[in-house]
Amino acid sequence: MERLKKINYSVLDLAYVREGETLNQTFKNTLENAKFVDELGYSRYWLSEHHNMQNVASAATSLLIGYVAGGTTKIKVGSGGIMLPNHTSLSIAEQFGTLDALYPNRIDLGLGRAPGTDQLTASILRRGDNFMKYDFEAEIKNLQQYFSIENKESKVRAIPGEGANVPLYILGSSTDSAFLAAKLGLPYAFAGHFAPQQFYNAVEIYQSQFQPSEYLQEPYTMACVNVIAANTDEEAHYLSMSMYQGFLNIITDKRQPIVPPEKTQLELASPEQKYMLKGMTALSFIGSKGALSQSFDEFILESKVNEIIVSTNIFDQKAKRKSYQIVSELFR
Repeated sequence: MERLKKINYSVLDLAYVREGETLNQTFKNTLENAKFVDELGYSRYWLSEHHNMQNVASAATSLLIGYVAGGTTKIKVGSGGIMLPNHTSLSIAEQFGTLDALYPNRIDLGLGRAPGTDQLTASILRRGDNFMKYDFEAEIKNLQQYFSIENKESKVRAIPGEGANVPLYILGSSTDSAFLAAKLGLPYAFAGHFAPQQFYNAVEIYQSQFQPSEYLQEPYTMACVNVIAANTDEEAHYLSMSMYQGFLNIITDKRQPIVPPEKTQLELASPEQKYMLKGMTALSFIGSKGALSQSFDEFILESKVNEIIVSTNIFDQKAKRKSYQIVSELFR
């Protein structure tokens, strides 16, 4: 499949907490997985900001990015994403300016508008409910200003941050972000791994309305999708039960650590919950190398994406790395 060889491939990691595991071990797994995919030719390793979730440990995202960048050599490490309304643009410029100074030309900054949590937690993070009036575009421009050399004449400067080489990416799960990424001339990453409903509409808007900028001349589209690869289709579907249980836990608001396939209780889901589960996981690629080769080829032809970002929620760490390996064989 020649089409697959022209596509960049990357990882999104939420630092999933497994049942019976300490946070220390969770973070060690994250680093070991990053080292593994670094050797397999993956383009980037992104970590996502979430809060108040028992099964996700990537809340202090920039700290985790530093840990992963410090333990790897070639791969770009970044955020998929930083939820910008939870922070001031100055503090993010300083954090990512620091990361860029420590790991030059290896740090990405993906930016999201959602809180990455529930409304109560969001209001505590943001010191009130003013986030309802949040101007995402204006804050992105503030961030670009802090990163610019021209800002040295300003009364407020990002040190570190000023002059840093930190590329920005707009993340989204709806058409709003597609319009914004196109308008600002920035790369666009769609969260198809949990909100696939508007994917095709959003990427069509982004690609057709893209305006070239000093940062990017042509549209650059990234699709984050669920991927579980194994030696056989049967094994992949068995491993995927942990992922489906994780999504079902979100639907039923029972956020708990990831369990192995034999401990899942998917059969207890109601018809309505199963319907919601099917919708949330519509952009999932599960199967053997042969099956995935065909489905990815069709997906890339249809969506015209430039990069696939894989989200792989597998309980068994050896099986998870095997999945990463199979994906790299598809795209290399």
